[in-house]
Amino acid sequence: ECYVQNTAREYAKIYAAEAEPLEGFGEVPEIIPIFLVHRPANNIPYATVEEELVGEFVKYSVRDGKEVNFLRRDSEAGQKCCTFQHWVYEKTNGNLLVTDLQGVGMKLTDVGIATLAKGYKGFKGNCSISFIEQFRALHQCNKYCEMLGLKSLRTTHQKQRKATSMKSKSLPTSSTIKKTVPKKAREPRDFISSEH
Repeated sequence: ECYVQNTAREYAKIYAAEAEPLEGFGEVPEIIPIFLVHRPANNIPYATVEEELVGEFVKYSVRDGKEVNFLRRDSEAGQKCCTFQHWVYEKTNGNLLVTDLQGVGMKLTDVGIATLAKGYKGFKGNCSISFIEQFRALHQCNKYCEMLGLKSLRTTHQKQRKATSMKSKSLPTSSTIKKTVPKKAREPRDFISSEH
């Protein structure tokens, strides 16, 4: 939990360094740090500690990677969270996505990270790869994506789908080949027992 959140926090710092100087961008979402505390004399020897967030707690993106929720999509914080996801996705060449964005205002906590099966630069996320696929298919760019010069995922996704459908036309029909597709189980998030 600490490793994932603090890794996402490092990406958020780089994002902030690029976004804050842009005219009109304004405040940038911040992922707060989380710390692991060892308490050997306690029944639960490990706990996580982080800053208390006071105010309305909002989920800007849902845990299954499906963009920001519709009620929050038009908020400034929600749009900037989506832009952050798009920025990370582009910076990592589609190998990593920070997801499960939630918090109070621009302060975020308890985030998740999805990576491709092989991971990204030695890091494996705690969310399913399907989060990346859903984000790529559902993300709608906003003015903050445009300000950062991010490439539209719609065009890229449509080109990939078109190329895939054209390739499948030249393949033998299913009656001439036997396919076996293993079912991949959803990878559960690993949680460290924590007290809040």
